[in-house]
Amino acid sequence: MKGCVAAIMTEQAQSAENVQFWFDPLCPWAWITSRWMLEVEKVRPVRTDWRIMSLAYLNLIQHEGKGLSEEYVERMSKAWGPVRVVAAAAQHSGPGVVGPLYTAIGTRLHNQGRREDPKILPEALAEVGLPESLASAAESTEYDQIIKDSHNEAFDEVGLDVGTPVIRVRGKAMFGPVITPAPKGEAAGELWDGLALVIKADGFFELKRSRDRKPSFD
Repeated sequence: MKGCVAAIMTEQAQSAENVQFWFDPLCPWAWITSRWMLEVEKVRPVRTDWRIMSLAYLNLIQHEGKGLSEEYVERMSKAWGPVRVVAAAAQHSGPGVVGPLYTAIGTRLHNQGRREDPKILPEALAEVGLPESLASAAESTEYDQIIKDSHNEAFDEVGLDVGTPVIRVRGKAMFGPVITPAPKGEAAGELWDGLALVIKADGFFELKRSRDRKPSFD
């Protein structure tokens, strides 16, 4: 019986729809959407392929820092660290580690509110069984081209007037959805169904309303 169950689960995993999800670990909105995607995986035949982008690269280099406050520029300069560590981890252990490491980093950054704590990167690496020494990548430019290449794959499709997350569904990329809190259970599946429906419409660009609340990580 156990063998039959394992075979069924393997078949379901192989038949799951692959969705690409670009994130910067520092973004709270991408974090919430990523937790929604994990819920979607429980109720729909979907598998998330986690990929990196960089808010620092987008805002400071591609946008040349235009219209940004000094405080935001300083925040963006620090944003390189976490995504560099994720890139280093992927080079060390393969792309399968990206999702678990994102969860370990994001939980500390967002749910625990430890955005200024230098211990979060080595802790997160240790949690997923990686060498804590990879945390030194935060201060290195060694992996920046890998980050930029992954970033450009997404933003060459959606344009530079958006941020993170970017999701590619059935070959079409779109910014969002921006939601709070993350829907759970069948509510997560229903939002997925709606997104998959509108994103396939040729010429569909935007649905939007003003945000009237802060990110909720519940």
